[in-house]
Amino acid sequence: MVLETKRLTLRKFYIKDWKDIVDGQNHKEVVKWLVTQSYPYTKEDALKFIENSKRSWSRKPILSYKFAIELKKEKKIIGGVFLFLVSNDLKKAETVSWINPKYWRKGYITEAKIRLHNFAFNKLKLRKIETSSFSNNIASNNALRKLGFKKEGKRKQSRVSLATGKIHDEYLYGLLKEEWDCKK
Repeated sequence: MVLETKRLTLRKFYIKDWKDIVDGQNHKEVVKWLVTQSYPYTKEDALKFIENSKRSWSRKPILSYKFAIELKKEKKIIGGVFLFLVSNDLKKAETVSWINPKYWRKGYITEAKIRLHNFAFNKLKLRKIETSSFSNNIASNNALRKLGFKKEGKRKQSRVSLATGKIHDEYLYGLLKEEWDCKK
C-alpha cells in the first residue's frame, strides 16, 4: 500500500531503509519524545522495527498501518507515521509519528498526517483518531492543534521516556471525522 502527497511517498518499511531509520532516530532530541524508543538507536533496533512492521502488514485484518515517510526528491526515509486500530466497533485508531531533525520545520509531518488522516477517515471509514503528546513537547502539541485535534485531557506523570528516563505529563487529543478539514 502506498499513499502519495506532492513531496512525499508513504509506504511500507523495507530492510534497505535501516540506515535512514537510524539516521532519523539516533538523536536524543527525537527519541526523548517517544515512549518506546531507547537511546542510542542502533542498526539492530531498526532491523527489529522493520521486521515488526512487516508482520503488521501481513496480518489480516491489518491493525497497524506503519508508513515510512519517503522524501520523493531524495528517495530517503525521513520519518514515520503510524495508525493503530483500537476498536472496529468504535471505528477509532491512535496515531503516532516521528521525523528526522534534519527535516524539522518544513511541513513534512503535517503533509504526511493530512494524507494519513484522509486515508483513515475516507478509506478505513474511521469515526475518530486519537493521539497523545508529552505536555512539554511544544512542537508536537502545536502541530496537533494545527491539524484540528482537540485536547481532551491530561494524565499527570503517566509516561516515561525510555531515552531519558524522565516521567512526563501527557496531553490526550482527539479528532472526529466531522471535525476533519481534509483541505488543510
